[in-house]
Amino acid sequence: MRNKRLIIALLAAITFGLIAAVSVKQYLLTAKTFENNLNDVVVAKVDIPIGTRLIPEQLAVAQFPANVTPEGAIPSIDESLIGRVVTVSLSPRDPVTEAKLAPVGAAGGLSSMIPEGYRAMTVAVNEVVGVSGFIMPGTLVDIVVVITPPKGSGNDEMISKIVLQNIKVLASGQNIDKPKNDREVERSIRAVTLQVTPEQAEKLALASSEGKLQLVMRNSVDQADEQTAGANKRTLLTGERAMIAAEPGAASAPKPAPSSAIRRTAPRPVRDPNATAKVNTPAPPPRPSVEVIKGAKKETVDFP
Repeated sequence: MRNKRLIIALLAAITFGLIAAVSVKQYLLTAKTFENNLNDVVVAKVDIPIGTRLIPEQLAVAQFPANVTPEGAIPSIDESLIGRVVTVSLSPRDPVTEAKLAPVGAAGGLSSMIPEGYRAMTVAVNEVVGVSGFIMPGTLVDIVVVITPPKGSGNDEMISKIVLQNIKVLASGQNIDKPKNDREVERSIRAVTLQVTPEQAEKLALASSEGKLQLVMRNSVDQADEQTAGANKRTLLTGERAMIAAEPGAASAPKPAPSSAIRRTAPRPVRDPNATAKVNTPAPPPRPSVEVIKGAKKETVDFP
């Protein structure tokens, strides 16, 4: 009996030992496979502002699974990476990719943020023109100019007109990066730098010297082209119909209410003063009557 129990315990120990050995082997194979699928990726070690030249102290190497490795990731910190300029702000642990770097040899600062074929142009603003300090790097704006038309154009009145649309703000003052919170927003900005084409730069230079500029902020999602006729004193005094205020994220601009929706009072009937009023004559009182029955006949007799 004792030998039987010993044999059963020995077989159970051998079974559990085999199961543990197989499990450990499977775990080691899985860990080795996972390790073989890891890629080295250079990441930011600290906050790196936009337009900064990279130095080794700002970078580290982390391992990413092969299926989530970013496109264009850089595997090592070498001489080809050091000195490159970042075109976006990087936070700690953000991967450094080719899409986030300026071309080799690009200068640091604002010039690295200007795309090929564009120019950076600065215009003076104040509290009103700069939309109360809410114009920040990355904001999209339209530019309105208030100007007097040239002589001989048949219009001597001042006119306001949108001359440039969907213009990107590269810098606000000397800040080329977005503030991290509202406390860092500088309200006393005196100049903004805009990203324009050479043709737009010519228009902007003429508009700023001949008229008065006004920046109009627009939603970064709404990049549609709007064609307007401009406004002068005559069109200004024609008034505007009331419009429903648009909510954030609305798909389209609200339209004025149709004229049929306006409540009108029904006109009162006009009374003809020459018309003769009708006189209501009271009906005569009923005459007394008696019902008389003669045999099989019945009749009613009225008294005078």
